[in-house]
Amino acid sequence: MAKLGDICFQITDGSHNPPAGIENSKHLMLSSKNINDDEITTTAPRFLTDEQFDIENKRTNVLSGDLLMTIVGTVGRVAVVPEMLAGICLQRSVAVIKPNPTIINNRYLMYQLQSMRKFLESEARGVAQKGIYLKQVGDLSVITPPLDEQYRVVDTLDHISGLIHIYQQQLTKLDELIKARFVEMFGDPKLNPYRFPCNSLSTYITFLTSGSRGWSQYFTDSGEYFITIKNVKNCKITLQDVQYVAPPDNAEAKRTKVQKNDLLISITADLGRTGVVTEEIANHGAYINQHLTCIRLKDEQVNPLYVAYYMESDAGKEQFTAKNQSAVKAGLNFNAINSLKLMAPPLSLQNQFADFVAEVDKSKVEVQKALDQTQLLFDSLMQQYFG
Repeated sequence: MAKLGDICFQITDGSHNPPAGIENSKHLMLSSKNINDDEITTTAPRFLTDEQFDIENKRTNVLSGDLLMTIVGTVGRVAVVPEMLAGICLQRSVAVIKPNPTIINNRYLMYQLQSMRKFLESEARGVAQKGIYLKQVGDLSVITPPLDEQYRVVDTLDHISGLIHIYQQQLTKLDELIKARFVEMFGDPKLNPYRFPCNSLSTYITFLTSGSRGWSQYFTDSGEYFITIKNVKNCKITLQDVQYVAPPDNAEAKRTKVQKNDLLISITADLGRTGVVTEEIANHGAYINQHLTCIRLKDEQVNPLYVAYYMESDAGKEQFTAKNQSAVKAGLNFNAINSLKLMAPPLSLQNQFADFVAEVDKSKVEVQKALDQTQLLFDSLMQQYFG
């Protein structure tokens, strides 16, 4: 075991001075938002003047092979600097770690620091935004086996991490395939090139309600589902981290209990997230909270899965933005929901699209299963190697 500070040439943080705010400079300044595990993005960068860059570059001197660690906000994300990003500058939310390669391999250290995230999160302090100090980083105890053993560990973890990345890419491609099929069948929904009828959503609604508030007294460790906004996204309802309830036997529970093919839409915070209640969820029993609306549609006219994908298209998202009732706190009332416009192709086409989604979802289930198993193996090995 060794202290991290004793096996590194330097541990420092990024700039405490704000960037100039200029655009299109060649000198990038990144923040913690750009640092993910084993990945550095350049999305929405800040830029520095030549003078600012000279000052910051001399201080941090970010080189290929250095580690970047987030130390403010979501702490403990770690990545290795690739050659193409050598020379970047950083905001103070990121620490630059320069390991001694004669003692520890940079990727071995990256994985080891990633395994410490829960500990680092528990050590973070602050009111507005939690963070850790550089001294805390330097005082971290790390294991330093012989380099040949470190290389073997890195080879194994890199291979499994690569498989995880491949499965994640496959899931993304399958989602893109569904969106491409939607446009192929119905055209760009903003343009409606096939001149499908476009009516108010109220035309197709048989039942509309919002969920319950104040149900914490009914929360249990098992039982029926209590679906919240976090469970509704991308036209699906996920049961990951779902809350369970023992619902009361009253009119409120009967009103907010969902049925098969109900369309759920978020009406506060992140507006317009959608999901369709499956037979499995309906049979298990499920209720919604106040941040969701439950819409029961005329199944002889529209397919709820088609409606979900339409509402999450650009045409739907623009409507949610336009109907947002407050610039301070997002929210939609029933009148806004009823007045949403829906492009309505023939039901036979909507059903064909839903059948296509069902087939793609079968492939997604298999890929997700492989991803979950591989992630479990990765987590197990991280525990084995780093404890």
